[in-house]
Amino acid sequence: MTRGRAVLVAAAVAGAMALAGSSEAGINARQRRQQERIAQGVRSSEVTQREAVRLDTEQRRIRREERAFRSDGRLSPWERADLSRDLNRASRDIERQKHDRQVR
Repeated sequence: MTRGRAVLVAAAVAGAMALAGSSEAGINARQRRQQERIAQGVRSSEVTQREAVRLDTEQRRIRREERAFRSDGRLSPWERADLSRDLNRASRDIERQKHDRQVR
């Protein structure tokens, strides 16, 4: 392998690792933001205690699933997409509960 080609391969590997790391960080950041949205909803009385319990349970299920996916030390593209779908669904659930006009 020529020196130029080796540099290109090293750059591609570093780029792929950076992307994988940033998407994993993105998943954790989304989970934190969703937890904050639930807590804010409880503080503002937009989310009842019962709704908060259901939303927190959904968040725990997603964290358990993420831990299971990461058991081999990484997330595959399929696993990342599955977590993203779950987080999208959880986000919609939070939004619905915050705006359903129920108060505690």
